[in-house]
Amino acid sequence: MKRIHFNARRAFGIATLAVVLPISAFPADPSPESPIELVRRTVQREIATDNGAKAMFTDHKGTAQGSETKVVVETREGMAGMLVAINDHPLSAAQRQQEEGRLDGLVNNPESLKKKQRAEKEDEEHIARIMKALPDAFLYELEGTAVGSQELGKPGDQLVRLKFRPNPKYNPPSHVEQVLVGMQGYLLIDANQHRIAKIDGTLTKEVAFGWGILGHLDRGGHFLVEQAEVVPGDWEVTRMSLSLTGKELLFKSINVKSEEVFNNFQSVPSNLTFAQGVELLKKQEAELAENRQRP
Repeated sequence: MKRIHFNARRAFGIATLAVVLPISAFPADPSPESPIELVRRTVQREIATDNGAKAMFTDHKGTAQGSETKVVVETREGMAGMLVAINDHPLSAAQRQQEEGRLDGLVNNPESLKKKQRAEKEDEEHIARIMKALPDAFLYELEGTAVGSQELGKPGDQLVRLKFRPNPKYNPPSHVEQVLVGMQGYLLIDANQHRIAKIDGTLTKEVAFGWGILGHLDRGGHFLVEQAEVVPGDWEVTRMSLSLTGKELLFKSINVKSEEVFNNFQSVPSNLTFAQGVELLKKQEAELAENRQRP
């Protein structure tokens, strides 16, 4: 799983730390694999998949405070993102200058860029640990099938729907996986590609970390992540929804509620540097500004 910002590389990470689909009632034999075999093969594919493909896309995120729109590009040195609109209104000239200055600061400050890269790597490691735990943390039950679309899975592919609930025999090795013991929901797996098209999970009980000392997530928390093959061979997160409350270190409140949509994907060179990515973002913003000025 290449980007979880599942960030869309942080969707699973943020959600685990902090479409109505046409379902067939009586699937004949949606997959020759058993549910657990399908999950294991899919997790292995998600973790191993990194074909080096890079993309530029639009990230629209809505929260209780309003919305932000960014243009984001993946580079070999990490993700670069430029804010282009607030509450669907383009940035002012001063705001654009400030945003470009922020990105130039990363380009010209190797230590700041390394700090950003370390944070992204830590997110990725958390995601990998959660992904590896999926086959053992849950019990799975076949629930039906759906058909892939432009925004979900691969168009025309069969998506197998698996309901999951906590495995009472699972013993999480660390607080990173602890959240899984209180979660249930369903997965949509592209049976042809062995990729996760959707994961929808709800906390059915309060989940404490470090015996409650590190904090807890409240019952009722919900997260959703959707993926799709946006260009041939390249899967990206297309939607992410988070609704989580709780406490961090007993005192600090956790209140995350957001809806995020990723679209307008286009391929970029796989060897793109961070500095080159920033220049690409500036060019994209200039084109957007020019288009807005046209009658």
